[in-house]
Amino acid sequence: MDVSFLGGPRAQRGVGVVAPFDFALDRELWRWVPDDVSLHLTRTPFVPVEVSLDLARLVSEHETLGDAVRALNAVAPEVVTYACTSGSFVGGVAGERAMCEAMTRAGAVPSLTTSGALLDALQELDARRIALVTPYTVSVTQSLEEYLAESGISVTGRSSLGLTRHIWKVPYRDVVTMARHAARTPADALFISCTNLPTYDVIPQLEAELRIPVISANQVTMWAALRQLGTRAVGPYQRLIDKSARGGPVLPEEQEGWA
Repeated sequence: MDVSFLGGPRAQRGVGVVAPFDFALDRELWRWVPDDVSLHLTRTPFVPVEVSLDLARLVSEHETLGDAVRALNAVAPEVVTYACTSGSFVGGVAGERAMCEAMTRAGAVPSLTTSGALLDALQELDARRIALVTPYTVSVTQSLEEYLAESGISVTGRSSLGLTRHIWKVPYRDVVTMARHAARTPADALFISCTNLPTYDVIPQLEAELRIPVISANQVTMWAALRQLGTRAVGPYQRLIDKSARGGPVLPEEQEGWA
């Protein structure tokens, strides 16, 4: 059978993703990615520590990140991102910048992190006061607030779960409940932290209900990485990604099950 008419596979541009060893939401990341871009994921080595500030420090050591980026070099990504919120804010703003520099040295391509992407997204949305949702313990959530405060971002309301494991199993209903609680005080935007917390489908519904931009860790990570490539993330009715949605909330046809 002659298949010469197929012309071979479509050329792909690559985004390298370094994720913590317990990251379970590969499929969610892909939902933001256009067809001409491929994600190349690698994970940090396993360490027997539950989600905590200690774990955040362990999975963000420069040597660990350097090894991961060097492994990605084999497939020649055009940009590398570290997809971990706590691991990239635990060292403060200076620590986040140093992580990017370490990854760039190892890969010789532009590098970014989830927490750095968060600040860029807040600037894009002109948001200085945010409501905050996290699955973390009090100490990890406080560390995130300190990181935000360094950059002039204030937290007007917060809600957290206190989890130390299996964050990817949190259902959308719980995310929505936390968001409603955190956003009771006026804010410019709401941020849902942790790349292991599912968020893709709840963003447009929450934006319609809360009447403010809603951004999440995985969303800002993909938005920033794809912007570095000069392309756009795929996210219908998500204000960060779809500028046509910024003029006002897009009301879903049905909101059954959200009460």
